[in-house]
Amino acid sequence: MNKKEVLELKKRFTKNGCSFTKLCGCYVDSEKNIVLRLSETFLNLVEEEFHKYLDIAKKTLSGTLGNHLLEFHFPLEEEFTGGRQQFLMGLKESQLKNDDLLERFYEQIIEHYDFVGNYLILIFYDCYDVMKKTTDQKALDESEEVYSYLLCSICPVTLSKPALGYYAEENRIGARIRDWIVGVPETGFLFPAFTDRSSDIHSILYYSKNPKETHHELIKGFLGCQPIKTAAEQKETFQTIFQDTLGAEKATDNLYFLEIQQNLNQMLEEQILEEEENENAEPFVLTPTSIQTILEKVGVPEEFSKQIEDSYTEEFAQTLPKVEHLIDNKALALQEQKQKEIDLLQQVEVLTQQVEEQKFQMEAAKIEAAITSDLEQETIILKTTPQKAQQITSQMIDGKKYLVIPIAENETTNINGVNTTL
Repeated sequence: MNKKEVLELKKRFTKNGCSFTKLCGCYVDSEKNIVLRLSETFLNLVEEEFHKYLDIAKKTLSGTLGNHLLEFHFPLEEEFTGGRQQFLMGLKESQLKNDDLLERFYEQIIEHYDFVGNYLILIFYDCYDVMKKTTDQKALDESEEVYSYLLCSICPVTLSKPALGYYAEENRIGARIRDWIVGVPETGFLFPAFTDRSSDIHSILYYSKNPKETHHELIKGFLGCQPIKTAAEQKETFQTIFQDTLGAEKATDNLYFLEIQQNLNQMLEEQILEEEENENAEPFVLTPTSIQTILEKVGVPEEFSKQIEDSYTEEFAQTLPKVEHLIDNKALALQEQKQKEIDLLQQVEVLTQQVEEQKFQMEAAKIEAAITSDLEQETIILKTTPQKAQQITSQMIDGKKYLVIPIAENETTNINGVNTTL
């Protein structure tokens, strides 16, 4: 099932659009005893109850596909006589009017559902007259098929918190009576799946409020399906692989992991561009070959990369995760911050170098200006050894003062940077 198909069903869960014909259920206490059973014609419910039950039905089809909503395919043996799929088919065809099948349904859930506390099992029956749609998705006034299905919701029932309240008849404040309140569904399912806007009796859409606690015991024991990792579980497993391999307290402590997240995000951006060009484009999945390429790209040492690749292949042998399921937004933000810091340090180094160059140029300019000024003032600058300086004397010749510098045969002279023979 895709998002559009889920929304198509949910949009009908309104006062005027709803066509549920039957609602059944049972209330189970913490000792796994059935306290009461209910069986109602849905459209005959009082309005307040009608809307409350509709809210529960909507919640059972809420969340994101691949995370809160998982599609399972029944193993072939479950479609034979005595299999779970065959049992659900019989329950659907009974339109919830067979008490024996309903009792067995409740018992099977109670047996396999691992939950501490009280809970309510609800099951809705509906027939949806699926209208044909044109290529531009406009509905035609012509039925394509009648999609009959079951929607099951399992809701926790908890005791309200103690509080004070106002009693109008007695005009006083006193302790409120604590009530048992039905909460939003913890888990549930839609059978059969609504694939390509048609009944898919080989599949079931499973709901879990908490994608990290999908109740594998219910999936395997009651539905007979093989559990798969949700998007949240896939991301958690992916991070654990890096923590265990690289020895970090958490994956985001490691620079390799942050760079890998950046690479995954680039892959996702490419996928988005491809989907814009082709609406039928398949989502990117991260294969062992892809993860090996990324590990080499970011420079993970070979002894670690081989271990990561092997762990990844083992953990995701059943279903390869979509790239979008492995992206950690916190890690991306941290990598972006680190990149900003690196860029800032590089800018500081460049500016420091520019400042030093400017200082050097300014000092050189000062020296050059001083020399030029000295030359303009006809100043004589001598540079020689201390021994030679002692030999220099001054004499008055024809009324002018001269410096007398004795020059040996092996000595050279340089005036204004030019070697001169005297």
